[in-house]
Amino acid sequence: MRQAARLDLAAGVTTVRDLGDLGYLALELGLGLDGPEILAAGPPITTPGEHCWFLGGEAAGEREVRAAVRERAARGAHVVKMMVTGGEMTPGSRSHLLQYGPAELSAAAGEAHAHGLPITGHAHCAAGIAAALDAGFDSIEHCSFFTEDYYELDHALIRRLAESGVVASLTAGVAPGAPPPPPRIQARLSAVLEGLSACYAAGVRFVIGTDAGVGPPKPHGVLPYGAEMLVGAGYAPVDVLRAITSVAAETCHVDGRKGMIAPGHDADLLAVAGDPLADITALCRPLAVYRMGRPVIGECS
Repeated sequence: MRQAARLDLAAGVTTVRDLGDLGYLALELGLGLDGPEILAAGPPITTPGEHCWFLGGEAAGEREVRAAVRERAARGAHVVKMMVTGGEMTPGSRSHLLQYGPAELSAAAGEAHAHGLPITGHAHCAAGIAAALDAGFDSIEHCSFFTEDYYELDHALIRRLAESGVVASLTAGVAPGAPPPPPRIQARLSAVLEGLSACYAAGVRFVIGTDAGVGPPKPHGVLPYGAEMLVGAGYAPVDVLRAITSVAAETCHVDGRKGMIAPGHDADLLAVAGDPLADITALCRPLAVYRMGRPVIGECS
């Protein structure tokens, strides 16, 4: 985990939101200025035996869900992560199916907000996105539209997401030359890209969630390639740059000290070779990274 964090820092990522660890390890790394600041969720809250159950965040029913949120708050977590739907990397889990009902989702959101914490939900299908919106989640990871057999956009739901102001954490970015994704994902890639374009056209507020660490195509430090991917899907470079700076800081509840160059803010800075407003790939050519004013020289991994 320390090595992965330093790869992020070398790529210019000075603050990381970690949405799934084992045993709250991300809260205990103690990297200081030798790595990015880590805003950690601890183990994601999930139903027994379901998506990412092996990280230790299983909770069933309103009572257990509330207790799980309170435990994370007591341990110093910066955000609550909940698996609203199943996922692709857990055998037997189904991305197109809900894991929790409305009462449990609302209980989690209410408990998180009572402790001053934002809550984000993993959602790989339209029903999951809608459920997270109904429950009052602050952001939604992936915002995918998986069905049992394919991928089906819900444009009315995308408009609702845009009108809500809830942030979509769009999954983007793979390492150059990486092996192809599993066939089930490969077959849906064109539809996924169509979904990204539809979200942007509708005005959905967004950040980039790379899913770094889930497999070889997504090593840590891959965020610049996620920015490149969104620009390739029709996003304006300036909006992508905001998504990975000021909007990301607001989403992570650290906008009072991060996300822009301003007096009183952390001196976390990235200098690149080129103008990313004209060529977003300049993010892949870092000249210098500063963490709290201290220079860290690195290159994209």
